[in-house]
Amino acid sequence: MATRIPTVARKDWKPPTARRVAAIRQRLREIYGVPLIEPHGDPLGELILTVLSQSTNDRNRDLAFIRLRNRFASWEEVRAAPVDEVEAAIRPGGISKVKSQRIHDILEAIGDPLDLEWMREAPLAESQAYLCALPGVGRKTAACVLCFSFGLPDVPVDTHVSRVGMRLGLLRPGAPFEELHDELARITPEGAALEFHMNLLRHGRRTCHARKPDCGGCALARMCPSRGI
Repeated sequence: MATRIPTVARKDWKPPTARRVAAIRQRLREIYGVPLIEPHGDPLGELILTVLSQSTNDRNRDLAFIRLRNRFASWEEVRAAPVDEVEAAIRPGGISKVKSQRIHDILEAIGDPLDLEWMREAPLAESQAYLCALPGVGRKTAACVLCFSFGLPDVPVDTHVSRVGMRLGLLRPGAPFEELHDELARITPEGAALEFHMNLLRHGRRTCHARKPDCGGCALARMCPSRGI
């Protein structure tokens, strides 16, 4: 079992140099390539998809999203529908009672027009603040919307990305998620938000596991200060 990385106080933390970040990014590109995902331009769909992703796997999330879109012709119909009908549609995604109410509350909070396209040209901080003010929406969900919909420089930090980032010395061990999001966005090279997120995520899922990281088979081992911990 892997040992927890000791927390580092903010005053003792030394952020990685741009050269180190570039080297890690390049090594990840050599292992996993450059993701061919293009921003899809559907921020409201991404917002609901991210809500559905909570506490489930990608397959069940996608199935719940497809069922929801097949059951209702528009997000306005989802908002107007009884919550129990939304719950029935998304049941394969798990904890459907909580998620259906959250989806309803989010759509109500957005109001009319039921559209987030304005975020494409808005200041990033304004869009982040707006999204995080919606019911049950935090920095990770906001980052998913802005990064995957528009390719904006906000990098989603989930448990895989935070774990890999801390072990590689990119992120301060023990930092709260808001700091992790701010710092990863700050150090990510321009135009590489989606790529960096996806490749750190892939590395966490395939090699740098939470309990038993495969340090012996890790192509980043020589660059990792946490190797063998």
